Amino acid sequence: MVDINQNNNLNCEEYNFSEVSINSNLKRWFSRNLGLWKSNRTYFLEEKEKKKTYNLCMYINIESIENKKDWEPHYKFTWYPEKKYSFFDEHPRYKEKGEMQAFIKDHQLIRENFYLSDIDGISNIKQVDEHEMIFESSYEDWYILEHTRLIDEDNYRYRVIYSWNKDKLKIVENHHEIKIIT
Repeated sequence: MVDINQNNNLNCEEYNFSEVSINSNLKRWFSRNLGLWKSNRTYFLEEKEKKKTYNLCMYINIESIENKKDWEPHYKFTWYPEKKYSFFDEHPRYKEKGEMQAFIKDHQLIRENFYLSDIDGISNIKQVDEHEMIFESSYEDWYILEHTRLIDEDNYRYRVIYSWNKDKLKIVENHHEIKIIT
């Protein structure tokens, strides 16, 4: 095998070109998600061997936050309900409102916390096409599979989330979202 650039050593340690290429694609997709979204949600929960359905409306705001490394974009996600729902009193595991910061590195979203837990972790990202991403996460006893698709020039999003706890499907969520503010 012949070494290329044998005499001119370029120090690429602090600037990984493959990382920049991957991240620019994800960064572009995430930038299309920035703004305030009205999220109409349906939760299908398995509770004590019964299946229950809940409908609620939430707002989710996605912001880009500054970072020293341009190729490592950082985001802040905040959410809150449209009105008071008894759902959150009945299911305290779910966060009625909150904030999460995350950043993209390679094909992963590095999260400071998860929705159902305060621990930090990683979501692996798979790009289906230019409009859809799949996020896979594992933490504590949870395995989460989330599909997010942008529709109609990024004015709408459809998200479906499947959550298994100890290998049993416990939560299925459908989110139909409308962009309110860019």
